Amino acid sequence: MQKPEMLTDLDVASTTKSVMKKLPEVTLAFWIMKVASTTLGETAGDLFAQTLKLGYFLTTIALFLIFVVTLVVQLRAGHYNPFFYWTVILSTSMAGTTMSDFMNRDASTKFLSGGATSLGWGPQGLGLGYPTGAVILVSILLVIFAVWKATGMTFQIRDIVTFRGEALFWSAILVSNTLGTSMGDFLSDSSGLGYAGGAVLVTGALAVLVLLVKVPVVPNVLLFWIAFVLTRPLGATAGDFLTKPVAKGGLDLGTAGSSAVLLAVLVGLMAYAQVQELRTPQMTEREPVARRAD
Repeated sequence: MQKPEMLTDLDVASTTKSVMKKLPEVTLAFWIMKVASTTLGETAGDLFAQTLKLGYFLTTIALFLIFVVTLVVQLRAGHYNPFFYWTVILSTSMAGTTMSDFMNRDASTKFLSGGATSLGWGPQGLGLGYPTGAVILVSILLVIFAVWKATGMTFQIRDIVTFRGEALFWSAILVSNTLGTSMGDFLSDSSGLGYAGGAVLVTGALAVLVLLVKVPVVPNVLLFWIAFVLTRPLGATAGDFLTKPVAKGGLDLGTAGSSAVLLAVLVGLMAYAQVQELRTPQMTEREPVARRAD
């Protein structure tokens, strides 16, 4: 005998004729903007913490508060707005940069920008190191996904339409961007690969993920989240490559100059995405869902 199965938040939303889209479609443009925003997050985070000498502690607090403000704006929005969405992505990238630095580094001169002897007020790092920091962040991310799975809500971002779903999504985004920063710094600074070598390695891993998209047994949702984490170290190594001295394998463009150029690129991409969004219907049509189980 069949009986109705308890509906999740997504099912309730799906029983309506139309559901307002809150998050973007995952396309090539999505990944280009993701790399651009994470690269800017790397250079801007370093700009505030190191170049302006605010330090990891104060910068982390300030950028986390900015993340909260941008997230509130995104959560209160009635539909997907590229400027709101990518501003939150950027704020998680900036906050993730300094959160990672604060966790993994210490106040020794090897982590300071050229000519600096100290950074800002307060503790300037826990000195956990990249491996320990990565283990902690991976554990937190797995807990978030476990809670997400237990709620029964979808992992497909195009179908996230509830407040709880968005809250879990953005929690995972913040932790994954912080984790990605740690991975990028490890590849660039500690692995011996350097900035270019780290970028090549991550690009190769992303190419493998693209090939796995065609493999039916590998869930695309899993590939998305792995790619989301990996594009963060790609942005981190690209940011380091732009800002670090030539002697260290970088282009020595500086955090301020690199951040200005990347911000202009990202704003241009957001404007393009906004134009494209205005040309498409805001409502995503869905068929009524009737889920039943034996």
